[in-house]
Amino acid sequence: MRRLDIDRAKGLAITLVVFGHIVARQNPAHVHWYQPLRRAVYAFHMPFFFYLSGMVSFLAGHVSVRPSGWARLAASRVRRLLVPFVLMGALIIAGKLLAARFMFVDNAPRSMLAGLIDLIWNPVRSPAYSLWYLAVLCALSLMTPVLAWAMRGRLVLVVAVFAALELANPPWHLYLADLCRYGLFYALGIGAGALGVRWTGWIDRWRLPLLALFAVGFTAIALAGHRWPFDARLLVLGVLAMPALHSLVRSSWLSSDRTLVTIGRYSLMIYLFNTIFIGLTKGLLFHVTSWNGDHFPAFVGALMLAGMLGPIMLKRTVLRAIPPLDRMTE
Repeated sequence: MRRLDIDRAKGLAITLVVFGHIVARQNPAHVHWYQPLRRAVYAFHMPFFFYLSGMVSFLAGHVSVRPSGWARLAASRVRRLLVPFVLMGALIIAGKLLAARFMFVDNAPRSMLAGLIDLIWNPVRSPAYSLWYLAVLCALSLMTPVLAWAMRGRLVLVVAVFAALELANPPWHLYLADLCRYGLFYALGIGAGALGVRWTGWIDRWRLPLLALFAVGFTAIALAGHRWPFDARLLVLGVLAMPALHSLVRSSWLSSDRTLVTIGRYSLMIYLFNTIFIGLTKGLLFHVTSWNGDHFPAFVGALMLAGMLGPIMLKRTVLRAIPPLDRMTE
């Protein structure tokens, strides 16, 4: 049965992702409020997404798949995650090369081949780095059943393995650094899914203290987080966000709201296409005016609408009529 609280949580998470993608490499001048907010959002929005992904993985039965089912699971995860990652990466790279002839483009690739190599091998230079979550989630969803089987189903040990990976210092190649950085949150989501009503009952009961702790952490990182190492920010606020934001979307005043549910059900589509719509809108607006100073709030509104509504309309008007693409982006 579909969990509406998870759909609402995904809707909240993907909205924060779009907010973070408004600015890529070049910051607007004379704008002092966005960067602190973005710094705080980046300290928890992807940990929260991985927490939700881990919970969904457990509820879907992926974690308990036995060795005889690993090949089938791998084929399913590759179709669901890696194929969109590669296809969308190639589309973004080609689109940036074309658009760079006519307008400003953030992080334009040097060539098609160089862009594809960076997409897979060197994420730090990838023109489509915004897609990294798909590659890392695919790897985690394939690693976890193997670990769970090796640990005889003791999920506490699985969490311990991913906690230990937090201490590793792998190279950035093949998204290894991201895997080690975010695997713990995925494993904690699996643990929360395994606890079931014990977890949801606890976060519902302690909603207000959890939200207060999260608000304190968010404010501290927004105001002074630049003094903290990124991994420390991620661990502290990421862990605080999981119960706080999940409890928030389960609250009575959000339980009847359909907006977050709708956005959540289009979260993959928004994730795949939001940077394209943001980039196109930004390039067109730059022909009219700059986004510096007092112009920036209007840019934020326009780019948020483009990043959220553009992918939804594309899904409804175009991809619904193409079954393979419709299934891939469902």
